[in-house]
Amino acid sequence: MKLHLVDGTYELFRAHYGAPSSINRAGQEVGATGGLLRTLLGLIRDENATHIGVAFDHVIESFRNQLFAGYKTGDGVDPALLAQFPLAERATHALGIVVWPMIDFEADDAIATAAAQWEDHPDVTQVVICSPDKDMAQCVRGDRVVMLDRRRRIVLDEAGVREKFGVPPASIPDYLALVGDTADGIPGIPRWGPKTASALLSRFGAIEAIPRDPNFWGVEVRGRDVLAESLNARRADAELYRTLAVLRRDVPLTETLEDLEWKGVRREEMTALCAELGETELQERIPRWR
Repeated sequence: MKLHLVDGTYELFRAHYGAPSSINRAGQEVGATGGLLRTLLGLIRDENATHIGVAFDHVIESFRNQLFAGYKTGDGVDPALLAQFPLAERATHALGIVVWPMIDFEADDAIATAAAQWEDHPDVTQVVICSPDKDMAQCVRGDRVVMLDRRRRIVLDEAGVREKFGVPPASIPDYLALVGDTADGIPGIPRWGPKTASALLSRFGAIEAIPRDPNFWGVEVRGRDVLAESLNARRADAELYRTLAVLRRDVPLTETLEDLEWKGVRREEMTALCAELGETELQERIPRWR
């Protein structure tokens, strides 16, 4: 079987900015939740997903905000979108899918934990991480754990990660620490871009292994002296940024693989939810009830 692990936060954001607006009878914007329901139903119907877990950032902040003040927060997020997170979690549960609402951790940590927990399970042929976020690339392993960008229909296995970033999955946190990750508020090291980072990390693997003296780098990069000076002055920052980029694999997930099996939509919950959302056609698309 394939195990599909879905970044619910990403899917909700995508639906909010891609699906039509919809206001329910209570005057609440619910368009993103309706879009999320449809994309998850599509995963079940069109991609024959049988075992699914969906993780949400129940709150945007996490333990990483205590480590670095500049880490991402909910500031600037559309209030109409933020207000739908609890509703989206309820909707996913009504679909009969396991929901992981993260508070101290992030959704990505839950997905990384689940991937590590079940990637070697004898009944799992492949773990499919449904997210295009580049920090998830550190979880990829051969063709056993892959990333799926459902919008663009792109699958990244380990060879694909190396081709796209120039480094193996294990070096992705170091790569993000050097080049930065604007989505997460990681600033990176000044003057270090993707080509320089991949060239050095493909040779040395980790930031601490990069020699302070560029004469020992052994690779040709433009402006190496300036790059070395920039990194050497900020090695402690780079280590912190890498800590922020490393996904945790110790989130306490209590479900078994059997619990993740999709057995149908919860009829009572979904009927009530569709009435709340003002959905009139969604129930006709449901392939199985429980």
